[in-house]
Amino acid sequence: MEPDADLQAPGGAVTAALCGHWDHEPPCTVAPHHGRADRHGSEVHVRILFAVEPGMEAAIRQSIESALAKGLLQGPDGVVTRWQLRGSRHSDVRAEEMDHAERLIRT
Repeated sequence: MEPDADLQAPGGAVTAALCGHWDHEPPCTVAPHHGRADRHGSEVHVRILFAVEPGMEAAIRQSIESALAKGLLQGPDGVVTRWQLRGSRHSDVRAEEMDHAERLIRT
């Protein structure tokens, strides 16, 4: 992503993929989720926390990865934010995310 790019764009792309649009009333009926993006030097790391039934996990992961792989989102102001997906991986919920994960499960 460019240095001045909107860090919320990748999460918005994921929300659009899962919910049909990034601007919708909660909760997300497909997979309650939360996205976060942080700059690490010249890279942006995106973390998506989501809650689904075990049988839906693979499909939701694929939707998330596809949304990020597209590498662009047009925001409400018409500005297109672009990025390049360089990799993705599954990881367990971190200790500091447990409360948030439990809220997603209850959604």
